[in-house]
Amino acid sequence: MNEHVPDPAAKLEERAKRKAAKREVKKTEIAASTLDALKQLGYANTTLRDIAAQSGMSLGSLTYYFTDKVELITYCVRLYKAEFIDRIEKSVTSAEGRDAVIDAFADELTRSMTEDLPTHRLWYDIRSQAMFDPAFRPVVEEIEGKLLETLTRVVQAAGQQDTSAVPLGYAMIDGVFRFLLQSRDRHARDNDELMAIFTAILRRIF
Repeated sequence: MNEHVPDPAAKLEERAKRKAAKREVKKTEIAASTLDALKQLGYANTTLRDIAAQSGMSLGSLTYYFTDKVELITYCVRLYKAEFIDRIEKSVTSAEGRDAVIDAFADELTRSMTEDLPTHRLWYDIRSQAMFDPAFRPVVEEIEGKLLETLTRVVQAAGQQDTSAVPLGYAMIDGVFRFLLQSRDRHARDNDELMAIFTAILRRIF
């Protein structure tokens, strides 16, 4: 009777998968601490030492997971933007018809404007940095590509088959969002006012 002999290669592969999964969990934890530090200090004023202190790690342990500040910031931006995109898509999934889709999308933009303010500021900070630092350009282009894809799906969910104007629509939403973000310190708008602004701009696009 032949006994089953474990495949050494399969065991090594499984071990590598477990190690990679554990490493990814740790990187996500570090990213959360990093975002907390960046919200307080901003990109330009935050060092890896600041992030290590915020994470309760040594600088050496931090650089084991991220080789430099650019790699860490890039990981953080991808992480929170993926969550932002996921929430938008979920918000319009159950909506039926143009008006319902617009309301759901405007509601999510309003919620994000009030609850995710620091992380949006970080996004615009990094996007501005990309104009001068080529290291950030790939991640900015990647994320904006995904945002355009998401807006295309939202437009289609609203019943609009012609998506040729999506890039212009994205620029309009982004411009309004950034303006509202920058002006919140001197002009704090309540949720009803934000909802009305986003609804109006979305009705122009859809």
